[in-house]
Amino acid sequence: MNPMSIYSSSSSSSSTAKSWIVHGILAGTAIAVAIGARSYLGRARKLRIRVVGIIPARFASSRFEGKPLVHILGKPMIQRTWERSKLATTLDHIVVATDDEKIAECCRGFGADVIMTSESCRNGTERCNEALEKLEKKYDIVVNIQGDEPLIEPEIIDGVVKALQAAPDAVFSTAVTSLKPEDAFDPNRVKCVVDNRGYAIYFSRGLIPFNKSAKVNPMFPYLLHLGIQSYDSEFLKIYAKLRPTPLQLEEDLEQLKVLENGYKMKVIKVNHEAHGVDTPEDVEKIESLMRKRNLS
Repeated sequence: MNPMSIYSSSSSSSSTAKSWIVHGILAGTAIAVAIGARSYLGRARKLRIRVVGIIPARFASSRFEGKPLVHILGKPMIQRTWERSKLATTLDHIVVATDDEKIAECCRGFGADVIMTSESCRNGTERCNEALEKLEKKYDIVVNIQGDEPLIEPEIIDGVVKALQAAPDAVFSTAVTSLKPEDAFDPNRVKCVVDNRGYAIYFSRGLIPFNKSAKVNPMFPYLLHLGIQSYDSEFLKIYAKLRPTPLQLEEDLEQLKVLENGYKMKVIKVNHEAHGVDTPEDVEKIESLMRKRNLS
């Protein structure tokens, strides 16, 4: 027998064996991933009924220090947000999560439940996760209600909760509204684009989409992101363990870490004139609007 034929046959068998091993490993990995995903989605498809609203609040802010305690027509802003949130029908419980004793004392004074969190929380989502871990009861959905939205409409809170409950493949939901032309290039006004099924594609502090003229297209329906967002409680635990992502760090937007890791985010569009307080100048705008609407 030709020694070369033996070598060739042996080499071919070895190559085939290695090929089968590689395919076996890849197949096993794929199956494991599929089982894990199916297991997670299986849990997500269970009725997500119990809902807690958490208002994260911190005193130290680079743009507006002490913002939660600033008075708006005689009441601390955090109190106005809490009072509006109490009107939502989908929330079983509402708490304020803070690392500041001044904020905690203020909130206890008007009757809010307070969870003290650590100063190491890098954003509101991480603060919500820590607060969730400290709550005695278990919840299926956590709603992150921005403390700087003193005119938040309870219907919007209910809307993001119901959107997440109706989308078992999503782990996150949020709301957008129409963007005003004058806010197009304001980096404090976060923009959003969504797909045809209402899932988020991207968020940015810049104008998106951005056309070749580099000007605002008055005919295009640009979307402004509202701060409120809700999470599947199991995903919130996962989120806290995910490492920061490049787009998240560049834009300084925590929603991008969700998208960069391949998770789905449901977006609802609402008619709401955004009144978030990002700077001291916004306080006067809010008070002026409230006077016009006879809101006390």
